[in-house]
Amino acid sequence: MSTIKGSHLRKLHPVAYVENSTDVTRGEPLPLRAQKRQAELETALHELPADARRARNDIELALTSVDALLTGNLEKLSAVTAAGLSRWLEQSKHLAETTPATRR
Repeated sequence: MSTIKGSHLRKLHPVAYVENSTDVTRGEPLPLRAQKRQAELETALHELPADARRARNDIELALTSVDALLTGNLEKLSAVTAAGLSRWLEQSKHLAETTPATRR
């Protein structure tokens, strides 16, 4: 059995927990949550540099697919639309997410 002395261990910095907007808006009406996320992604798209093609394409695809779901009567969602919005929120949850820099 080996033992490791504490002086040999590198001190670990606690990782900052980043809560995304999809989790923050949980409990609000589904169309409102999707609209907030849509606005957030549109802002992120405008802030991305032109050479970030992959990230831009991913965000553009997500925005295009939510546009089709946010039509019609948003006060009374059909079960299919509600499921689609819920799925979209979960799929776009980590798009445009940044991790805070850690100090070493």
